[in-house]
Amino acid sequence: MASYHLSVKTIKRSAGRSATAAAAYRVGERIECQREGRVHDYTRKQGIEETFILAPKDAPDWATDRSRLWNEVEASETRRNSVTAREWELALPSEISDEDRSQITRDFAQELVNRYGVAVDVAIHAPHREGDQRNHHAHVLTSTRKLEAEGFTTKTRVLDSAKTGGVEIEQMRGLWAELQNRALERAGEVERVDHRSLEKQRDAAQERGDKLSAEELDRDPELKLGPAANSMERRAKWMAERQGREYKPVTERGAVVHAARQARAAFREMRARLELARETYGIEREARQGRVSAGLAALRAATAKDRDRNPDDFRERLARVVGRSEEQDDTPKPEGRNYARERLKEIMEKDGGRDGQAAVHKLDGHSEYGLGEDTGREARKPSVNERLKDVLNKPRERLEIEDEREQDRGDDENENTRDRDRGEGHSL
Repeated sequence: MASYHLSVKTIKRSAGRSATAAAAYRVGERIECQREGRVHDYTRKQGIEETFILAPKDAPDWATDRSRLWNEVEASETRRNSVTAREWELALPSEISDEDRSQITRDFAQELVNRYGVAVDVAIHAPHREGDQRNHHAHVLTSTRKLEAEGFTTKTRVLDSAKTGGVEIEQMRGLWAELQNRALERAGEVERVDHRSLEKQRDAAQERGDKLSAEELDRDPELKLGPAANSMERRAKWMAERQGREYKPVTERGAVVHAARQARAAFREMRARLELARETYGIEREARQGRVSAGLAALRAATAKDRDRNPDDFRERLARVVGRSEEQDDTPKPEGRNYARERLKEIMEKDGGRDGQAAVHKLDGHSEYGLGEDTGREARKPSVNERLKDVLNKPRERLEIEDEREQDRGDDENENTRDRDRGEGHSL
């Protein structure tokens, strides 16, 4: 699943850092810092897929020389606590091609040049060999001063001010989300990224009436592992994959993150099954199938674990599901109750405050008012685990309960018969 990440950091002399060292490390080159008299050599660094420099149109010719560029940056700052550079760290979608990742990174870097008039040095990195192979990312290093024909001039205070800095960064975050989503759409991917906070996304989902999405977003932000824990977890994942066993977190932070990701994956799986059930039911009803037949097809589509995850056509997948349903229509069903409809109500429930009968009735194209007085009553909103349990387990539990009730009634009848037999014997 595509995920969003954009962070902005500063390179400060007060923290013992320099722009020359930062640039050399990110692009994997050798740069001699004239101010410090030190050589930063990272030519042995691996995993660097592409590097390039962008500068304003009227920038000097030396702007394309990486060593000269960052030494000029250091020379333009005279204070010992100066902020010499700013780094934009970007997560790149693994679902798109290398060319598309390069293009959207270049487009983002060009916007930084156009918007702030700074020099931009870009390094695109491949996933770490021992980490998540989807972790494509880019480091975009920029100067903190405008680069003009005479060299570096005024500071870009718009990014430093408390009043304007947050607004500017938020706009750039939105731009980065837009660039990714366009690339995902071109690649034919259905996933999209969102730069907004979880709270804002949840509020937006509630406003448009998407209660299921709002519930999914009702969680805390993912815990940050930090460099040390992240390195340990990457090593543990690599060892587990190499040994062919299940990965188990080795740190407390890693365990929290892993559990949160598993919960989100379970929710997405449940949501996909519910949506598949609704689509299946709707298509079956359009094909003039009865409610019971359509409901059974929807249930089997939602609970089939071996269904094709990437079908070429939904109707082909539906045909396979319906074909399987027709073959299994002779299975015994409990007498005296509409069992299929009760199971259907569990899955076809659209709104947390309405019962399943209302959802089924609306899918049939009828008005809500013909359902009786109890239809509109408010019900407790089921949790994610409860919904998942209803979809996967509850039908089996109900069958077991019915079997137990039938057995109990049979035992009671047998007991009454034996009592009558004993009574007749005593009277003789």
